[in-house]
Amino acid sequence: MNQIWIMTSAFDQLNLDQTIEKANEAGVQGLDVCVFRKDGTRDDFVATHMDYDHFTPETAQEILSKFNAAQLRLSLGAFENLIGGDPGHRVKNQNHLLKLIRMAYLMGGDENDVKVGTFVGYNHDLGNQENGFEKNLEEYQRVFAPIIKYAEDLGVTVLYENCPMEGWRSSGYGTTFNNLTGVLAARKIMYELIPSPNHGEIYDPSHDIWQNTDPVSVIEHTDINRLKRIHVKSTRNLPDPFWGNMYPMQRVKPEWAAKAGIPYSTNEWDRHHYEATLPGFGLGDSMDWRRFVEVLQKMGFNGPFEIENEAKLSKQTGKMGAIMQGIKAAVQNLAPMLYPLTDEGFVYPKAEVQPLKDLNRKDVPVVRMEELVGRGK
Repeated sequence: MNQIWIMTSAFDQLNLDQTIEKANEAGVQGLDVCVFRKDGTRDDFVATHMDYDHFTPETAQEILSKFNAAQLRLSLGAFENLIGGDPGHRVKNQNHLLKLIRMAYLMGGDENDVKVGTFVGYNHDLGNQENGFEKNLEEYQRVFAPIIKYAEDLGVTVLYENCPMEGWRSSGYGTTFNNLTGVLAARKIMYELIPSPNHGEIYDPSHDIWQNTDPVSVIEHTDINRLKRIHVKSTRNLPDPFWGNMYPMQRVKPEWAAKAGIPYSTNEWDRHHYEATLPGFGLGDSMDWRRFVEVLQKMGFNGPFEIENEAKLSKQTGKMGAIMQGIKAAVQNLAPMLYPLTDEGFVYPKAEVQPLKDLNRKDVPVVRMEELVGRGK
């Protein structure tokens, strides 16, 4: 039976205890806990709900007890550029992912279904060259082979999310493809380049919707054994007769746009003519959620549906009341598709939430990328 979770980026203004309270208020069964670098470069929909620099086996036991008391499951995630961008931050992002893998191990890893979510990112220095996409795949293999081996040794699975991060660079650049895992073709090649069972994916259908790609078709061509999480986020597509819907809106001189009477790019994140929504809250969206859920269930997907609240009328208002309204609406929208029918309506039976096991994991040292690379030589 599929559960409904919440990604904790929605609660960046709250601590972990307060976030757990909100999860119980919403009636969900788990949290995908965001643990972003506090000194990172991202300022959009990020949160840090665990102390990654002082995480011990005792900390792990405390968190497991806290989540069990609330009858919640959990995963971890931080989504950054690990193969491109600023070289200094790139290495910090890689080392941060290694910290999260260690944390997941201490909390039981795959035995407790504690996964680690991440991006791969994109290296535009390579991408601007001929065969740049292929060179990015080779760079992915070079960087991630030791990371996935480390995760496999610890019994932890790393999951890639499929957002192309269309606003990650200045809108003065023509392309908005900034994360290698943004297309299924890349993800399939990645599993061939690193043939380990300990990496898979989090699929967010909203990113394909604005690219005029049918999420149902994507799922039908996805290896269901690799798919561990679904992000619940919708998109309302907005037609644009000036720029079309295949390529991003470009930056041009404001006076040119004014004389021509056309829109132009003034915001990195507003170039593909869509609005972020949540299913069942405020606005219709451009996706058939029932058809999507049905094909997932037919293929045997049994992982959680994680509400990632970035909706314009919910998270983007900055108001906790609207944030919770959006989350509760999404839960109620999904409930008839995921939960059994009872006298109280479509409700997930609390007794079905399995407690996280305290496996009394022994500590392992924090490792850095240069150590992992050195081990492989």
